[in-house]
Amino acid sequence: MKSFLKLLTVQFKLFYREPIAFFFTLVFPTLLLVLFGIIYGNEPAFGTPFGYIDGSIAGLSGIIIGTVGLVSIPVATATQREQRVLRRLKATPMNPRTYLAADVVINYVIALVGLVGLIVIARLVFDLRFEGNWLAIWAAFTLAAIAFFSVGYFLASLAPTSRIATVVGQVLLFPMMFLSGATIPLQVMPDGVQQVAKWMPLTHVVGLLQDLWFGRGWNVTSLIVLAALILLGVTLSSRSFRWE
Repeated sequence: MKSFLKLLTVQFKLFYREPIAFFFTLVFPTLLLVLFGIIYGNEPAFGTPFGYIDGSIAGLSGIIIGTVGLVSIPVATATQREQRVLRRLKATPMNPRTYLAADVVINYVIALVGLVGLIVIARLVFDLRFEGNWLAIWAAFTLAAIAFFSVGYFLASLAPTSRIATVVGQVLLFPMMFLSGATIPLQVMPDGVQQVAKWMPLTHVVGLLQDLWFGRGWNVTSLIVLAALILLGVTLSSRSFRWE
């Protein structure tokens, strides 16, 4: 347990030393929330009881999950491999699974803190509305986090350096960030873009969370996509993960 707690502390400090991951995980979504609130407000629109901010929480949550999974985890893991930290950890009596467990937990907690921060700010400043079930939101958020985290560890296994991990993560994240409905509603995009967006995992994260947020229930298609992504990500990352 002591080793696990020490690793949690180390991983937490490493996260805050990575400016890109810190900015896009905790700062950028908050800035977007405030910006959207100033521009669009949160008055009910389109004949529904919900406003723009109510619908944007799911998308901003998706950005947090995508950033942690596709940028934070690959970059941090590749950096520690480059610096031979993973090699030294493997040589200690500590079970390697303890490191992975600590890494998963700290990244999940950081992502969850980002989500809670968004909800608190949106509620206090923009009178956020919610018609769903909080337990369902948490379950969907956790499912999406596991899916993207598993892909992140696979990317970390492939990337020979932290710089390449950064580039690959950003190349995967940024198109999804703007085409999945996370920042711009899919409804206003051309039909061709909407068809492409259906193949993006982040689209299903946003759609799943939005449906639950508005009280529509679980989107079965999105559940299947995320479950398949978890199966694929866990299988590939477990077979390819490198300690050195």
